[in-house]
Amino acid sequence: MIDSRLQAIYVVGIALNTVAMLSTAKAGEWLITVTFGVVIVYLSFRYRMATSS
Repeated sequence: MIDSRLQAIYVVGIALNTVAMLSTAKAGEWLITVTFGVVIVYLSFRYRMATSS
């Protein structure tokens, strides 16, 4: 897969997880909110790895 497409997929994933994290935080589901936060950190790390290659 082309790096630019892969980067776009990571950005979309980060955006969707951010929306999900904010909605679960509003609902008071803190364990799920933290899980979405961990996924965002992982996707951010993978995005940085994709941009550096």
